[in-house]
Amino acid sequence: MDWVAFENDRKFVLEGLRHGEVDYVEHVSEAAEADLFRHLVSRDVLTRLAETYPTPREKEEVPIWLYLASQISLKLHDAAYNAFPYVLRSGGLITALGPNVGRKAVHPDTADVTLACAGFNDKNTNGRQTPCDQDFLRKFARDTNADRLHDWFNREVPRCLRSLKLFDAEGLFLGDASYIFVPDNENYEDSVKLLFDEHNHPVDSKKVDLADKRYQWRRCYKVVSLIHVNRSLDLFLTVAARVVPGNRHECPILYELVDGFVKAVDRGWMKILMVDRGLIDGANIGRLKRDHQVDTVVPLKKNMDAYQDMLGLTRLKDFAWEPYQPPYATRRDQTDRPKHPTLVKRELKRQQTLAKKKGLPPPQPLPQPQTLLGIARGVTSWNDCPVPLTVVINREIDRDGKVDDWILGTTSATFSAGQIRSNYTLRTAIEERHRQYKCFWDLARMPSRKFSLVVCQVLFVLLAYTLLQGHLFLRQRQEMNPRTRRRLLQLLNPTLEVVAVSYQQRFCLLSLGEFATILLELEEEARAKLLPKMKQIRRDVYHLLQNARPP
Repeated sequence: MDWVAFENDRKFVLEGLRHGEVDYVEHVSEAAEADLFRHLVSRDVLTRLAETYPTPREKEEVPIWLYLASQISLKLHDAAYNAFPYVLRSGGLITALGPNVGRKAVHPDTADVTLACAGFNDKNTNGRQTPCDQDFLRKFARDTNADRLHDWFNREVPRCLRSLKLFDAEGLFLGDASYIFVPDNENYEDSVKLLFDEHNHPVDSKKVDLADKRYQWRRCYKVVSLIHVNRSLDLFLTVAARVVPGNRHECPILYELVDGFVKAVDRGWMKILMVDRGLIDGANIGRLKRDHQVDTVVPLKKNMDAYQDMLGLTRLKDFAWEPYQPPYATRRDQTDRPKHPTLVKRELKRQQTLAKKKGLPPPQPLPQPQTLLGIARGVTSWNDCPVPLTVVINREIDRDGKVDDWILGTTSATFSAGQIRSNYTLRTAIEERHRQYKCFWDLARMPSRKFSLVVCQVLFVLLAYTLLQGHLFLRQRQEMNPRTRRRLLQLLNPTLEVVAVSYQQRFCLLSLGEFATILLELEEEARAKLLPKMKQIRRDVYHLLQNARPP
């Protein structure tokens, strides 16, 4: 059976319905998941991704696009493969793909309303309740080569996002690595066991007291990712990722991902790359500037010559400082951020009123945290980096007057000190999204110990999250993108009970009242023509599953 796409053409379908012409009528729940898959189908996203997917099969009995759609649907619902039939019933995938893939039917034994699917081959004698078997999805993922799957994801996903016009003009990208912890089972392929502190940071077992309960041995993998964001942080797209053993260093892997991204989508899309201290590599940072015109922003380590040179410059009498306004504090525990001036003024006035009533001297304004920036250009004391740096020192002064200095370096010769600091501030957003992946999207849920299934779990969670982010952004619902999975899942609940009417590979969605009104207003000739067709559809619903098996 070939894939047949249905176009949403309300005018055409209504004209056919008024003349008594209809192919299929179905009562459905309109949900955001169905809208997502209709969007992916209409923009040929699934088709393009399927064309280059590294299939492990020589014979394609089930279309690759259906496998991809099923994997995305499972990840949206945080479901295992054995829950695939129930995900199809409660989700919007079948609604989006149309009646040629699946229709509602009544089970002959239980009288439950379920799905009846034609499938893609004639091997089964039982009535299908899914377009493909859940065991097919698991075995297909297990047999897919992990390296080829990485290459496909890192090449085709950025190309797909580019075709959807989702790349922001500023070209802001984040690079980072995150640990994924799995049960302490040595059968997890390519996993390693490392010592971590209470903050899940790896530590050297030779430098700490192993009897201290704060340190625990944990089995893990590492995910190195390249992420595209915009300035307002309401768009967060994973454009490349690689799953490796936890003891591999992320530095060379990230710069390979950057090279692969530029090769996949061409130069000019990535303009600024923000990384942390663990990804300092002077040779690669200089190469990105020279070969790809990508400016990197990175915090310098205290033992670097460029760091010490910048501290020396601050001791000069004519060194210039400029104030920087960090984001205002939004919570009481954010003591490192200044409060909004309106709140400070209001609180001071309240304290003065209280002091006056008690006959006390009026209180003085409380000091607020402040940030000062200093900049030096053309710094060449980083021997590993072949291009000169612009270096910015950030001087943080808290309420008690304590001073803390830290330094940022960038290969850009034009950014101001405030721009460099603002750009790097975006990098901290990655920590919140990593928390969302692990806590709300079950990125680390690894029911299988085979490495190919571990990679499949990680990459398809990232793909589903990225496609949903892009879909909400294109639907102008980007305010939902920073929310947690729990909040986003509310969008997947049915939002409207409608009737789907199909005619000549086109469809439209009508409310129950609208559909009833159209039927009552039909001419006698059209009504007589439509009645047999509706009776046939009703019989099909009861007879599609004559030899059904349980899901």
